[in-house]
Amino acid sequence: MWTLQNKKALVTGGTKGIGLAITREFLELGAEVMVIARNTSKLSEHFKIDKLIALEGDFAEAAFRQKIIQELTNRWGRLDILVNNVGTNIRKSFVDYSEEEYRKLFEINMFSMLDLTQRSFPLLKKSGHASVVNVASIAGALDVQSGPPYGMTKAAIMQLSRHLAAEWAQYGIRVNTVSPWYIETPLTEPVLSQPDRLEKILARTPMARVGQPEEVASLVTFFAMDKSSYITGQNVMVDGGMSVKGL
Repeated sequence: MWTLQNKKALVTGGTKGIGLAITREFLELGAEVMVIARNTSKLSEHFKIDKLIALEGDFAEAAFRQKIIQELTNRWGRLDILVNNVGTNIRKSFVDYSEEEYRKLFEINMFSMLDLTQRSFPLLKKSGHASVVNVASIAGALDVQSGPPYGMTKAAIMQLSRHLAAEWAQYGIRVNTVSPWYIETPLTEPVLSQPDRLEKILARTPMARVGQPEEVASLVTFFAMDKSSYITGQNVMVDGGMSVKGL
């Protein structure tokens, strides 16, 4: 049966775009979901359900990440699903980035995710059959002109997923990665709103369109389910065929 009934899930960056779509699908399939974001006030516009818990704060702060773990411990005592979806970007040429900008991207996209995953381990282990799904990007595998530090952080996430899949399998924890191409979200809107950029993106995409958040959420949900119990260490591109297209 395709269900997340009785599952306890944590979704970071779950209030808009891909994260919002993941949260919606998890709730529809019966999971209890804790959503992490800087601003959770608009969640009530999308959901009226007692299985949703919203925790608001700065994910880049270690104290807030520890607060998340404490809340999970107090409420559930275990964690069945962890979705690492927080991410941001600054698009520039390599030589134009300041050290501060590099550090910001690495802190938000990579280190905060790594730290939360490490802190979550005892709760994931208690599940006995947990799933970690990391949302990376096709930019971690290919040059898609999204800026070097963004691609570097996403490549690091892919590699971490492979290592953890092997290291944590003995505890019944699976780890997989989902890597989208251009999806219609607030993060990509500044690019997709430029006609010339959109034309180039569509020309590189065999399906000749950008993706929708729900198309990423459906794959994340599959990885979260027990139906995918023999799949771990994988990175799946959600890209309309872009990564396999030649000239």
